[in-house]
Amino acid sequence: MSAAGTTIPGTFGAALLIARKDLAVELRSRAAFLSAVVFALLAAAIFYFAWDPTAVPSIDLAPGVLWVIFTFSSLLGLNRSFAAEHADRALDGLLLAPVSREAIFLGKALSNFVFVVGVQLVAVPAVAILYNVPLDRAAWGIVGIGMLAAVGLVAVGTLFSAMAVNTRLAELLLPMLSLPFFVPIVMAAAQASARILNGRPYTDFAGWVRLLVAFDLVFVTACTLAYPYTIER
Repeated sequence: MSAAGTTIPGTFGAALLIARKDLAVELRSRAAFLSAVVFALLAAAIFYFAWDPTAVPSIDLAPGVLWVIFTFSSLLGLNRSFAAEHADRALDGLLLAPVSREAIFLGKALSNFVFVVGVQLVAVPAVAILYNVPLDRAAWGIVGIGMLAAVGLVAVGTLFSAMAVNTRLAELLLPMLSLPFFVPIVMAAAQASARILNGRPYTDFAGWVRLLVAFDLVFVTACTLAYPYTIER
């Protein structure tokens, strides 16, 4: 509790407040979310019209298409994570708040996670409809893989967004920094999704799930600890 009698939230309480603030700002404009959704739908349609159904079955192509468009559409949301506050120096006020730097990172990551899951909720049904992929029994498996992949994407993307926001070419630098780290996530998610859609048993894709879980544990921890060193003290 502060001297004025105001309770200072802990790390996770402050993170929730920051995430709530970011989501409220996004809900007012919805510009980034709508841009990401439109991009995902257009990319799915472009891949569909470029696809030769006699060469590659839809159930084999759909997982790769899904995770490629999901990755690039998510970058649109990750890029705006710190950009809005950097423009009018609002981030300085956030850094002066009596909360830890780790809480700022976790709050930003949490709001980005909600953003990314929202894009998933649009992209997955769109790809399933376009490519006529049955999601009846595979739906929960795809949801689980999507959540695990989103955690890793958000952890890495939020950290690199904080690093790139102070540069002139932030929109270009963020993909260049993030995409090499996204490769293991996209590869594991696409491989696991393909096996789920083909009705394979869990033992056939358990290794890919373990890779996603390990990536999430390592990079969520590493990025949270590294974030305070990426901003000015």
